[in-house]
Amino acid sequence: MNPSTAQARVIVDELVRNTVSHVVLCPGSRNAPLSLALYDAAAEGKLRLHVRIDERGAAFLAVGMAARTGRPVAVVCTSGTAAANFHPAVLEADRAGVPLIVLTADRPPELRAAGANQVIEQQRLYGGAVRYFDEMAVAERRSGQNAYWRSQICRAWNAAYGEWRCGPVHLNVPFREPLVPDGSEDWFESLEGRPGGARWTELPDFGALPAFVVPSARQGLVLACDTGVRAASEWAEQHGWPVVAETGGLGLGGATAIGSGAWLLAVEKFIATHKPEQVLCIGRPTVFRQVQGLLADPDVEVLLVRPDSDWPSPAHNVRQVGQWFDEPTKPADPDWLASWQAADAAAAAAVRATMADEAWPTGLGLAGELVRALPPEALLVVGSSNPARDIALAGGPRPDILVHRNRGVAGIDGMVSTAIGAATVHRGHSYALIGDLTFLHDANGLLTGPAESRPDLTIVVVNDDGGGIFTLLEQGAPAHSAGFERVFGTPHGADLGALCAGYRVPHVVARTPSEFREALRPEPGLRVVEVRVDRSRHRGLHARLRAAVSAAVPG
Repeated sequence: MNPSTAQARVIVDELVRNTVSHVVLCPGSRNAPLSLALYDAAAEGKLRLHVRIDERGAAFLAVGMAARTGRPVAVVCTSGTAAANFHPAVLEADRAGVPLIVLTADRPPELRAAGANQVIEQQRLYGGAVRYFDEMAVAERRSGQNAYWRSQICRAWNAAYGEWRCGPVHLNVPFREPLVPDGSEDWFESLEGRPGGARWTELPDFGALPAFVVPSARQGLVLACDTGVRAASEWAEQHGWPVVAETGGLGLGGATAIGSGAWLLAVEKFIATHKPEQVLCIGRPTVFRQVQGLLADPDVEVLLVRPDSDWPSPAHNVRQVGQWFDEPTKPADPDWLASWQAADAAAAAAVRATMADEAWPTGLGLAGELVRALPPEALLVVGSSNPARDIALAGGPRPDILVHRNRGVAGIDGMVSTAIGAATVHRGHSYALIGDLTFLHDANGLLTGPAESRPDLTIVVVNDDGGGIFTLLEQGAPAHSAGFERVFGTPHGADLGALCAGYRVPHVVARTPSEFREALRPEPGLRVVEVRVDRSRHRGLHARLRAAVSAAVPG
């Protein structure tokens, strides 16, 4: 057996022993040893292999799987720009705390020095975005190789699923030729792992390591971001604190859930009289300025459930960081909760009344319709920009829905692939709500070979022919109208149906509310539902909603 084949087989075996059950592979020449070893392991039922030809999409597919399962997923590619195309997903996994094991094949050092083809500098390619980097030594026929290879896989797994926070790790693996098996199974030492399928190095599972954040105020607020929404709801109900989420009412349950939280935090007169003494923030808030403003208020004490060194602290005022929290030392103020609940009801009624007068379709209206139509325990993947805001502002209460968003770096990169990855490992129907630019940016995510599985996923594309989010920001004001369309609106006029046809993915345009509801009925397979909206209406609608909520909510 040649050294490259031996090393690749051991690496794959040790990944399996470290509970890696999904691997995403991109075809190439230099990573051939890993490709063949992965194929054999999948054929034996040891793991599920997913093959993609676009490295960027492949890495985001792995992000979706890892985020949904909470377990490390490996992604494998050849050398050169293939490895560079993993970088956006690595950055997302870093900021979002998603366990990802990146395996990049490489030329051995003597070929790099000779100007060989497909060579770039892959050592520490992803900089500080990874929890751990190692370039494995080139495989040789000498003693101790099996133990070394297995030990390094254990180190990488531990760093990806580590003590303080999950995240991406990078192993660069240089292979010498021959890159395919030579027909011999002979190796001078045993390549077996530990007996009974055990890891080479046993490591503690830090997923449930207790470390407590302890609230101590009577008038507090729980802010749930992407992680721990349901647990936060249970704790808030038990202790009488209102709980709001960046996903609106999705995932929130219990008697203290405030579905209109994103609206209420923007009403200055309400916050002036309802400013919490403490905010228990779970996860990393990224969507709303009013949330950042609350966390930056020097009069508000912030308790953070995000155990790593990169915690969000707009005013550098976080008092305590931990993994979870214990009960407060003071009893809750019942009038405090009641006032938030009354304001929530008033805000929700104002939003419903305003939306009832709006012509169909709007992004906010579509978000509400989609959430109401989702079957129980459905997975909803929410894109960045307007969809993330629309879900929070109009989604409504649905505590039985699972939500995923790529809010690590809040980009539109790889959202189609992420949604497919998350849906692949979700047991039940899955949906995604994304914008047209997000869809176009990752259209290659639809490309799935005939041997690959397609999940039961409905992708809803809100097509406003360009950058609708910018109509709601400062550059969308009338004063900047002269250059807006060219440098912000960026209309594209793309035919999404023709694009889907090229990928052999079913596509439908929903032109009426009834057609939209019909298109959302759960069906097997991958499909795209397009709804075309007029983005020139966004700014005015949001202004009317803000005014209605402000008028309805007491000070």
